Amino acid sequence: MAGPTTAERGDRQQESSGPPPGRRLGRLRLPRLRAVVVLAAALVLLVSGVVWLLYGSKWLRVERVSVTGTVVLTPAQVRQAARVPVGKPLISIDTDDIEARLRRKLPRIDSVQVVRSWPHGIGLKVTERVPVLLMEKGGKFIEVDDDGVRFATVSQAPSGIPALELTPSRSASAAASLRRFDQARLVRAAVGVAGDIPANVASETRVVKVRSYDDISLELGGGRTVQWGSDENGRAKARTLNALMKAAPRARHFDVSVPTAPASSGS
Repeated sequence: MAGPTTAERGDRQQESSGPPPGRRLGRLRLPRLRAVVVLAAALVLLVSGVVWLLYGSKWLRVERVSVTGTVVLTPAQVRQAARVPVGKPLISIDTDDIEARLRRKLPRIDSVQVVRSWPHGIGLKVTERVPVLLMEKGGKFIEVDDDGVRFATVSQAPSGIPALELTPSRSASAAASLRRFDQARLVRAAVGVAGDIPANVASETRVVKVRSYDDISLELGGGRTVQWGSDENGRAKARTLNALMKAAPRARHFDVSVPTAPASSGS
């Protein structure tokens, strides 16, 4: 019996080898394309759901505003100045705008952090300025912090805070000093001195008197005085003053304007 012809063998080989490579590749690409479409649709739905949850739902909206860190200010004052939009989506709150508004409306605030407290709160963490000197004006007192910022006016002087007196001398050198250093610079110099005074002397300091940039003195309790000079070399002057007071405990007047050549007088 004769075997298959050449044509028949070719047909059988084509049937056993399956569909052409191009057709197989098309069949493989179709499931992958469907998977990509499904994944993209799921991602769109997920993003849409998150956006709706953050902006459209009632679950993540501002319901309370908490205030911490106040000393002189009250939480009610801070909340009123902050004007946090209660009822708005928590994600939409402009924290930088609230911080700027608080610092502008309440100069007593040195720094403030506005934080979101999920799911319904806004927290205002306040740090108030602390007065280191007081300037009397019209029967009231202007509080000055350690940066020389005059931040508040109060009717009653806080206890334990020295007074700052700007009493320019009429000497030619003092006049030149005033032309070179304006009042704000002199205030900062006084603040620098107040920060360098030894703790045991600071508790007795009643007045920081500024006649010129390099003529700053202290008035202590009991009528004692300290000639400090400029605000330079503050730490050295503080150490010298402590040593001088121990060496001459009954002295009434101390001069540390040149810390390497101190002097004391009176008894």
